[in-house]
Amino acid sequence: MTPAALLPFPPGCRAARFLRREKRFFVIAELDGKIITAHTNNTGSMLGMLRPGAPVLLSPATTPGRKLAWTVEAIGQPGGTPGAFFWAGVNTSVPNRFLEAAFRAHLLPWTEGYDGLKREAACGESRLDGLFTSSDASLPPLWVECKNVTLVEDCVAAFPDAITARGAKHLATLARLVREGCRAAMLYLVQRPDGQCFGPADYIDPAYAAAFYDAVAEGVEIHAVTAKVTEEGIFYDGLLPAVKRTA
Repeated sequence: MTPAALLPFPPGCRAARFLRREKRFFVIAELDGKIITAHTNNTGSMLGMLRPGAPVLLSPATTPGRKLAWTVEAIGQPGGTPGAFFWAGVNTSVPNRFLEAAFRAHLLPWTEGYDGLKREAACGESRLDGLFTSSDASLPPLWVECKNVTLVEDCVAAFPDAITARGAKHLATLARLVREGCRAAMLYLVQRPDGQCFGPADYIDPAYAAAFYDAVAEGVEIHAVTAKVTEEGIFYDGLLPAVKRTA
C-alpha cells in the first residue's frame, strides 16, 4: 500500500509547460494550449531551474475569488535518462507546514520530548516559524526557523539561491536564543532528490555562509531534510548530513 503524502496537494493539480517568470510573483505557462499566469510565492532566484519548456506543477487556488487560479508548486528538472525529470518543490509555504506535519508524524527525532508547537511564534521584533514547548520542565524552549532549498550544485544542496540579509538576521536571532538558554535550530527542507549533503551557498551569499557557521559555533542546530515531491503531494524522504566548515 502506497503511504499517503505528508502534505497532500489539493485535488485538481495539473502539469503545464513553463514559459517564463515575470515580476517575481508571476509564472507564465502553457496549459491545455492556452497561455495562463500562475502565482509563485518564491522570491528567490530559483537559480538554474527556470528553463523554458520545463514541466511546471500547478495547484488550483482554494481561496474563493482569488485573481490567479493557479499556484506554482514545483518545476521539473532534468534527471536520469534523456527526457526524464523529477519535481523540485518551489512553494516556500511548504517548509513551515512540513515542520508541523513531520512533528505530528514523529519524523523529527530532534523534537523528542516536546509536546507543543506554536507556528509563526513572535520572538522580540522577529517572528520565527516554530516554537516547541514541553510539559517536561527540564527541556528548554526550542525555536525553529525553516527554509526551502531548491539549489543543488555538485550534489550539495545549498541555501540561499540569492542574497538574503533577512536570512542572516534569522541566524543571529537563533544564536542569541541559544545564549539565553534556549535550544534553536534551522530546518532546511530540500525539495528535490539529487542532493547528497547540505551546506550554505557561500558562492551566492558569503555573508549568509559566515552567519551560518557563526550560528553553528554558538550551538544552533542544523537539520536538513529531503522531501520527495510528486503530483500527489510532499513526502518525507530522509535526512541529509551537513557539510563541515573547511576554513
